[in-house]
Amino acid sequence: MKKTITPKPGIMDIELYVGGKAYAKGAINVVKLSSNENPLGPSPAAREAYRDQSDSLAVYPSSDHSDLRKAIADTYGLKADQILCGNGSDEIIAFLCQAFAGECDEVLFTEHGFGMYRICALGAGATPVEVPEDERVTNVDALISRCTDNTKLIFVANPNNPTGTFVSLSEIERLADGIPQSTILVLDGAYAEYVEGYDGGASLVESRKNVVMTRTFSKVYGLGGLRIGWGYASVEVIDILTRIRGPFNINRAALAAASAAVLDEGYVSYCLADNAKWADFLINELRKLGFKCDDTYANFVLARFANEEEADTVNDLLAENGLIVRQVKGYNLHNCLRITVGKGGDCTRVISVLKRFKEDQA
Repeated sequence: MKKTITPKPGIMDIELYVGGKAYAKGAINVVKLSSNENPLGPSPAAREAYRDQSDSLAVYPSSDHSDLRKAIADTYGLKADQILCGNGSDEIIAFLCQAFAGECDEVLFTEHGFGMYRICALGAGATPVEVPEDERVTNVDALISRCTDNTKLIFVANPNNPTGTFVSLSEIERLADGIPQSTILVLDGAYAEYVEGYDGGASLVESRKNVVMTRTFSKVYGLGGLRIGWGYASVEVIDILTRIRGPFNINRAALAAASAAVLDEGYVSYCLADNAKWADFLINELRKLGFKCDDTYANFVLARFANEEEADTVNDLLAENGLIVRQVKGYNLHNCLRITVGKGGDCTRVISVLKRFKEDQA
């Protein structure tokens, strides 16, 4: 019998992750509002730190990321030896699945949860399990009830992407209390900075060995193009993940830029204030026009339309006017569009197009 090259089970079940579109054919003055990037860009300090590395590109980067881990620890009041840095938080998610989940194991996540949870679970040979939400909000009771002896990882994005909804730290604590100690709860805090007073779950990591927090520099820090993320976990979990991390998984320019960015707290505050202002504007104007949307705890708004056809029509109309937003059909949100909070002028353009759409319908 002729032998063929085949991957291990699960790989061919992966549907490739599709990022937000960046182009609109035939449109001018195009604005990308599809990937939740910081429209103000990175801190000037981060830009300068990145440029300063241009004379050192022949030199390997740090393999232990000690400067960046210290900068993160100093800014967030964490322990540097419990921090692991990755090529985006996606890599930390992949490490967790690779290290702790495999054949016959289950990986839980919510029904509208980030697409990489499913992809990384399948890549590790585990079974992805989608758990219902409650009106686009994480349902703690549903997660607890679906957890079994085979559940190795539970991923919860809080705030959630692409819904923008949020559950309180007390609810997350209840979830942590309701699952076996052998199951790891992963709190994806990619948008945690946008929630005032929320630590992303760091306090739960401090008190439990089976809780892991992941964070990113791609959102409020404006460094999506450099792909930098980090995780916070017990010393035992960090030791395990470090054993499968490549020694030079983050380049030296990215390390320098991230260190400068996380220490520039004034710039972060400026970005958060600007986002809050224009997020409120988008939500209020959308509701005035009769479109439904939840309050957002992130840097995007999930607008809900009458049906999938209306969402498609609005998406096309926005694109024709140079405004690229994100369709989220892959997240079982067929009648929705996710709109990144852009600069003030971008947000007013979005509302202007939607007003014309409503007028044409009248």
